[in-house]
Amino acid sequence: MSASDTRAPPVRATGQTATKAGPRRTLLPWAAGPAWFLAALVTWRWPDADDFPDTSQLAALFLAVGLGLTAAAALRRLSARAPWAIALGLGFAAWEIAQAKLLWLPRPFFGTPQDLLDVFLTDWKRLGDSLLHSLGLLAVGYGIGAVLGVAVGVGLGRSPRFRYWVRPLIRLVGPLPPVALLPLAFVLIPSGRLASEALLALAAGFPTTILTWSGVAAVDPAYYDVARTMGARNRFLVLRVALPAAMPQIFVGLFMGLGVSFATLVVAEMLGVKSGLGFYMQWAQGWAAYPNMYAALLMMSLMCTGLVTLLFKVRDRVLSWQKDGLKW
Repeated sequence: MSASDTRAPPVRATGQTATKAGPRRTLLPWAAGPAWFLAALVTWRWPDADDFPDTSQLAALFLAVGLGLTAAAALRRLSARAPWAIALGLGFAAWEIAQAKLLWLPRPFFGTPQDLLDVFLTDWKRLGDSLLHSLGLLAVGYGIGAVLGVAVGVGLGRSPRFRYWVRPLIRLVGPLPPVALLPLAFVLIPSGRLASEALLALAAGFPTTILTWSGVAAVDPAYYDVARTMGARNRFLVLRVALPAAMPQIFVGLFMGLGVSFATLVVAEMLGVKSGLGFYMQWAQGWAAYPNMYAALLMMSLMCTGLVTLLFKVRDRVLSWQKDGLKW
């Protein structure tokens, strides 16, 4: 018997593995729809423990989601998201049973899915207006801070004279938490909105400045020498050499600044700006309207993750040469 006859057949082992894993991967998307059908059935047929609003509408919503997931499974569009779809359907069913049907958790601190749906159905105008105010405040403050952070970081990395005068100010003011400057900002700036935008700019500007400075300072001097031998001026060196080479570090600073801006936004809206999701949350807590507070938290979560996703899309487009970058 030759040595080749004693080797294990790799094709058969691979085929057995694919046979075992294939049906489970194929059937899993078809379980997402029934999970939401179960949540709809529990909501519709199990009597509520109290007079909760919009029970029929909630059951219809669960049913619609289940039908949509079933259609997605039929079109083979649900394979990657099927486990999460199943978990969410079963999670809503468990929440409905625990709170709306059995009242296991104390009210009004813990609401029901019906309470959350009722907030979106009855108070959607105020929620939408608060979302728009928060987005506007964040866009102005974060945008100004990001632009100034990149500009100051380039100056720190390229100009020794600029670095001599600006670096002490960065070391003195930059590490301060922006929320600690909130009382001073409201004293120095008469408008609460302008003061909040200034604090958001500071929150976004400091990490962007530091990471841009780090990226520009780390550029290989040989790149500048090659560009100079071809007749490049200082503007070309900044725009076509320093910034492209430092772009990965710049995006790290932009992500860090966006996270700090989110925290500063909420505090500024709670204390100084009479609008926005932070103000809406404070109003809801003052009136013990906890479902409204949870709805505002959900809206804020969607807003933040949406902006982070958008920034990741921009980064992936600008840094398309980075094939193994972090995906959001």
